[in-house]
Amino acid sequence: MATYILVPGAWHGAWTFEPLARELRRAGHEAYPVTLTGVGARRHLLSPAVNLDTHIADVANLLEDERITDAVLVGHSYAGMVITAVADRLPDRVKGLVYVDAMVPEDGDSAYSLVTENERAWYLNGTEETGYASAPLPFFDPRATPHPLASLLQAVRLEGDLSRFDRSYVYATGWPTPSPFTALHDRLAADPDWYTYAVESGHNVMREAPEELLKILLSHAGHTTR
Repeated sequence: MATYILVPGAWHGAWTFEPLARELRRAGHEAYPVTLTGVGARRHLLSPAVNLDTHIADVANLLEDERITDAVLVGHSYAGMVITAVADRLPDRVKGLVYVDAMVPEDGDSAYSLVTENERAWYLNGTEETGYASAPLPFFDPRATPHPLASLLQAVRLEGDLSRFDRSYVYATGWPTPSPFTALHDRLAADPDWYTYAVESGHNVMREAPEELLKILLSHAGHTTR
C-alpha cells in the first residue's frame, strides 16, 4: 500500500485530484488531495503573506500530523515546486515523487523562472480586488480561484538533491501553445534515474487523461516498494 499526497497546481484546489484519489483508494491505497492556503476551499485565507513557504508548510504539516512516513508526493504544474521542497525538508517521510507536467526546481529557482514568457504573463494577470493574486484564466474550471502571486515568484531553497527518491515525470504532449516543460522532459527521459511518460493530453492531465495517470501512479507504487 502506498500513501499518495496529491498537490494541485496554481489556481486549483483539492477537487482537481479528488476523482483520482477515489480510484487510488479503491485500489487499496491511501490518498490525500491537498488544498493549498489561499486557494480553492481555503481562498478565504488569501493574503499578501501567502507564499511558497506557506504551501510547503501545508504539505509538510500534513505529513507530520498524519505521521506519514511512506509518502508518494504527486505535484501538478506549480506544485512541483512544493513537493520538491517538502521532500528536501522531510526526506524520512517521503518515498517517491511524481511530477505531473510540473516544474522540477533546483536551489534558487522559482515557478516564474522555470516557465516561458507566455506563462509569466498568466502569472502577472493580477486581480483588481487584491493586487497580490493571479487571476485564473477564462478557460479554467469555474471552481478555479485567484492564486497567491508571491508563491509563484519566491525562489525555493534546497539543501539536498532528489537522487534518494524514486522519481517519475509525466509529460503532457497536447499543449495548444509550446509547452514550457519540453526541454525538461527531454533531459529527464535521457536520465536512467527517472521514469518518464509522455501522455496525449493537455496540461490538465487529471481531467484529460485520468485513466492513464492512474496507471502511472499505481506503477510508481511498485517502484517505491522495490
